[in-house]
Amino acid sequence: MGSTDFYPEEAPIRDEQVGPFSIERHPVTNAQFADFVSDTGYVTVAERPMDPLLYPGVAPEDLVPGALVFRATSGPVDLRDWQQWWTWVPGASWKHPFGPDSSVSERPTHPVVQVSYADAVAYAQWAKRRLPTEAEWEYAARASTSTTYAWGDEVRPNGHLMANTWQGRFPYANDGALGWVGTSPVGTFPANGFGLLDMIGNVWEWTSTRYSPRYKPIQLAATCCPPSDLADPTINQVLKGGSHLCAPEYCHRYRPAARSPQSVDSATTHIGFRCVL
Repeated sequence: MGSTDFYPEEAPIRDEQVGPFSIERHPVTNAQFADFVSDTGYVTVAERPMDPLLYPGVAPEDLVPGALVFRATSGPVDLRDWQQWWTWVPGASWKHPFGPDSSVSERPTHPVVQVSYADAVAYAQWAKRRLPTEAEWEYAARASTSTTYAWGDEVRPNGHLMANTWQGRFPYANDGALGWVGTSPVGTFPANGFGLLDMIGNVWEWTSTRYSPRYKPIQLAATCCPPSDLADPTINQVLKGGSHLCAPEYCHRYRPAARSPQSVDSATTHIGFRCVL
């Protein structure tokens, strides 16, 4: 696991051990998540009223259900200021990922987005599965390789685009990955050596590992946050895999070793998940 060539939180390179497990071939899709909601009546975090106690200092009129939506800028901006391209949109949710006027009805095979950590855990429990640990996820993504990318050391072997990542200048010019701007249907890009789809790019994926910027030995037992922690914005989980918003000048994290922290209450247009057994 790990890398010493890119971001400090990926170091050191080390050995980890995981037990036998099965992992879903692709991220959970809109159609699969719709089945879960239909069967259970589940209401996602983005659709629920916001607790003022969890967001001190936020104006009451801003404490409305919604989620973060990516909006391309009109030109170059300071890449240190993420608020230039992320916008809080009331009414945004997994069913309406870009706001109330959007829909996933024509995107059944795209990865579900606008799902918080709690939503991913709830789906996994319904499916009698669980979320992968960071070590399990990285093992599956590497597919017995030790190269920079899941497919080798070249980002575009023989000129072939291998994952859904940003194509252009972030965050204002995107030519699309094989024509897709934003998420793409699962399986649009080549599978890795284990036959797994979209382990890199398309959407970041939640893991059950609590984030730490410094390396800590990973517990072999796959545990999730206790229920009281699932909506606490001060708690971060590890995301893996990168997304359609990753670009080399801003987020060169479309690699198995890459990792990112995300607060458990966050729902955005570039985070999804897959389950394991």
